[in-house]
Amino acid sequence: MAGLLPSSPDTSRAEDASPRVVGLEDENAETLLSALSSTTARRVLAELHDEPRNPSALADAADTSLQNVQYHLERLESAGVVEVVDTAYSEKGREMNVYAPADRPLVVFAGGEEEQSGLRTALSSLLGGVALVGLLSVLVQWVAGGTGGDVRALSASTPSAGGMPPGLLFFLGGLCVLLVGFGFWYARQR
Repeated sequence: MAGLLPSSPDTSRAEDASPRVVGLEDENAETLLSALSSTTARRVLAELHDEPRNPSALADAADTSLQNVQYHLERLESAGVVEVVDTAYSEKGREMNVYAPADRPLVVFAGGEEEQSGLRTALSSLLGGVALVGLLSVLVQWVAGGTGGDVRALSASTPSAGGMPPGLLFFLGGLCVLLVGFGFWYARQR
């Protein structure tokens, strides 16, 4: 019977959502902060960011009771932090909801609407920059590694300075440049 029903959920979904920025003056801030005020709720949310799970698996991972997890999931769901992404079945054939974070990432800040808009734009640009640097680092690794277009050979290419592959060095350098640029932008905003 266990082979007839799917026991592992299909949680493939888009991960490229723009950040959700919640200011302390927003109408949903009180519900969100209240839902995240418990250490257990934050642990449950952190576990969901690692891997979407059903309440029973979350109880095991967060080292708490199933009732406690269900209570916090209800609060987190009403605050818009988590959502049901799939349904799985237990070995006994019981239907179970599978939860995952509703948005990635979530930013809570103190400031007005103008700062919120600027922060949202800056975070979106930063995440886009990291993605671009990642793609460029794969290209650098491909060119420097001399793989002849064989993408599978990227990981097996010859390491360079300090035993690190050239693509990884490019990525780390690009990430440093992005963070310094973001730091200058942040300092200028203050």
